[in-house]
Amino acid sequence: MSKPLSEMTLEELWQLFPIILTAPDPRWQQWYAEELALLRPLLPPGTRISHIGSTAVEGIWAKPIVDILVELPAGAALAAAEAALPRAGYRCMSRSHSRRSYNKGYTENGFAERVFHLHLRLMGDCDELYFRDYLNEHPQEAGEYEQLKLNLWKQYEHDRDGYTAAKAAFVARCTEAAKQRYGSRY
Repeated sequence: MSKPLSEMTLEELWQLFPIILTAPDPRWQQWYAEELALLRPLLPPGTRISHIGSTAVEGIWAKPIVDILVELPAGAALAAAEAALPRAGYRCMSRSHSRRSYNKGYTENGFAERVFHLHLRLMGDCDELYFRDYLNEHPQEAGEYEQLKLNLWKQYEHDRDGYTAAKAAFVARCTEAAKQRYGSRY
């Protein structure tokens, strides 16, 4: 019998849910669209929902996890969103003053077919949109990001924090370039 996820150590979770990269899959866009249709009626008016992460970047290898950014219009909307997301199958994984992180598709037996990370924020906390758009508009940098991820994959297969940290300088550089280029797009 498997342990409940809530009782697993971080190391056990990283073993059960390793970093896996796969070739681009057109289903990622479809999965996002279906999840958007599920989420939209549950969230407060004025909420912006966006597909982010590598599955939202055209043509690059990615973890087959659809990242969704949910930007709420005001702090008061956080409570409403927090009440609604479990009804859609989301589990809160972390929280801070104005940010929440939710997962869906993690089971005691490993990944489900469809896996989602939902990033709940206040409107304007959206650097991921700048990064996504920059990579989609700059295929050479998208290719460099893909190669960086492929190079880091096996080294950090069971260390998500290390994997994220190893990509941080690249992400920060592209995000800053996007903000310079796009101004206050968001």
